Amino acid sequence: MKRLKTIGAALATGALALALAACGGNGGTVEGSSSAGDAATGSTYKIGVLQLTEHAALDAANEGFVAALDDSGIDYTIDQQNAQNDQPTCQTIASKLVNDGDDLILAIGTPAAQAVASATTDIPIIGTAITDFAESGLVADNEAPGGNVTGTSDLTPVADQIDLLQELLPDAQTVGLLYCTAEANSEVQIAMAEEALDAAGIAHERYTVSSSNEIQQVVESMVGNVDAIYTPTDNTIAAGMSTVAMVANEHQLPVIVGCDTMVEDGGLASYSINYYDLGYKAGQMAVRILTEGADPAEMPIEYLEASDCQLIANQQTADEVGVDISGLEDAEIV
Repeated sequence: MKRLKTIGAALATGALALALAACGGNGGTVEGSSSAGDAATGSTYKIGVLQLTEHAALDAANEGFVAALDDSGIDYTIDQQNAQNDQPTCQTIASKLVNDGDDLILAIGTPAAQAVASATTDIPIIGTAITDFAESGLVADNEAPGGNVTGTSDLTPVADQIDLLQELLPDAQTVGLLYCTAEANSEVQIAMAEEALDAAGIAHERYTVSSSNEIQQVVESMVGNVDAIYTPTDNTIAAGMSTVAMVANEHQLPVIVGCDTMVEDGGLASYSINYYDLGYKAGQMAVRILTEGADPAEMPIEYLEASDCQLIANQQTADEVGVDISGLEDAEIV
């Protein structure tokens, strides 16, 4: 088994029930605090959250963020909003949070962050579950953001995921690359996957959707044309992963995916970051801004360490597609 490469080189509760109260663009403001309160200032901070859509990875990042706030001991109220993967709704919610005069806004997912960033240049914005902040136009540079936006990147070890594909599927000659064209950061990861596949001498073809409604048809079009599927941490695909798995597994078409929750929803295997930890790190950044006066413009985008990634595989899926995963050392089998 090849070891993980360094992720940085690729780009140089409260309670969960409270954190995830929103649905369909409707949210709720809830109190959050620890027993210590915010002894330093006596302030109750007002925090807005815009989550792009509901799926397990983004939910985990949200939970981790709230846990970091609680562990810090600050007093806060939090307004949880979910756009249900609709860009106009993102923009409407972003305007609401800005007009509410929040002290800080958390944006979960690239389109959510883009909507909030276009709505304010004054309120500090923490983004998370975003692959490349600079490529997405959110910051001037990932090392020196230069504005009111910073946060944590969910860049995954794409090259290692392609290595994993080769290990599990040594006879694969053509790989279908599945992603949503509306997600800029998916383009970044797909380009990285293409580079790794080229280096391995494996042919590849892009298969794209513009919305979740197209997933089943597009996956069906891959049957008989590719030997395996690779899909990155794409929010649209992740939210529709059960549909991808339904079609692909029925036709014994293995799917290597970008994160652990996509494996749990029927993908074959992944090297994955932990989205709870990613959100927790974002929460720690938020606390520094709120309590220490840290300036987002001078706070580099933060990443999880390569050592924090985990190898995960789905036994039921492996059985359905006829792939032997017994040789995956140290893997979490779900």
